[in-house]
Amino acid sequence: MSTDQFRTKKRLGQHFLTDKNVLSNIISAFPATSNDWVLEIGPGTGALTQYLWPRYPRLELVEVDAEAVEVLKGQFKGVTIHQEDILKVKLLELIPEQLDAKRVYTNQKVVNPKNFVIGNLPYYITSPILFVLLEHRIRLAGALLMMQKEVAQRLIAIPRTKDYGILSVQTQLMSTPKYLFDVKPGSFSPPPNVTSALVYVHFDKPSLGYSDKMLKDVVRTAFNQRRKKLSNALKAMIKGIDCTSFDLNVRAEEWTPDIYAEFTAFLERQNPE
Repeated sequence: MSTDQFRTKKRLGQHFLTDKNVLSNIISAFPATSNDWVLEIGPGTGALTQYLWPRYPRLELVEVDAEAVEVLKGQFKGVTIHQEDILKVKLLELIPEQLDAKRVYTNQKVVNPKNFVIGNLPYYITSPILFVLLEHRIRLAGALLMMQKEVAQRLIAIPRTKDYGILSVQTQLMSTPKYLFDVKPGSFSPPPNVTSALVYVHFDKPSLGYSDKMLKDVVRTAFNQRRKKLSNALKAMIKGIDCTSFDLNVRAEEWTPDIYAEFTAFLERQNPE
């Protein structure tokens, strides 16, 4: 199947980036080097892949659409293509074990290859993909991701704003997200109904000093009842624990990511396992 014969599938949330200026800007913003391992999520028929392929010999692709995979195989010989749903891929088996596991010698210099992710994410599974990448951040240096502008704003949202929530707190504690630029609907085919945005997520916080699971439990419990004060929302978690050093007489959006971090570490010390 050729690119011209391919038809996008609404059920897969396919909106392929066609604007060459935007594609060029994405490549300029991508910090990976030719020695690094790169995983592209949802390449579709290869609009971005054609720019990545010559630059990154260790490029791998994950694409769920069988017809798109056939197009990719015809265009990019030798590239490893995984025909799978990114949310079902065993990333621990896919991503190289350590950022410095393999060393490349270039002109007498030792280069430690890093691992990067890049992709135009389907809007309907953007948040789940982000949570999966955060979960595997110890093996990743960064991710350059196109997503719905609304989700991008949530990544960088500050307390006491409508966009501030679970995704904001977890992303900001587990990484450093940077909002790069907006992309208009007309840059895609077919055009989506919303504006998109490019975000770079720098995975510079591999270890938190407390468990990821405890953080998830605290943040999700707090925001799942965001209209309640934290004293009520977290009632079951803090039963029998003296929490007077924390102001629980506020709602979830009042606490900064740092306070959630302090509280999570505090709770974990009370319940060592």
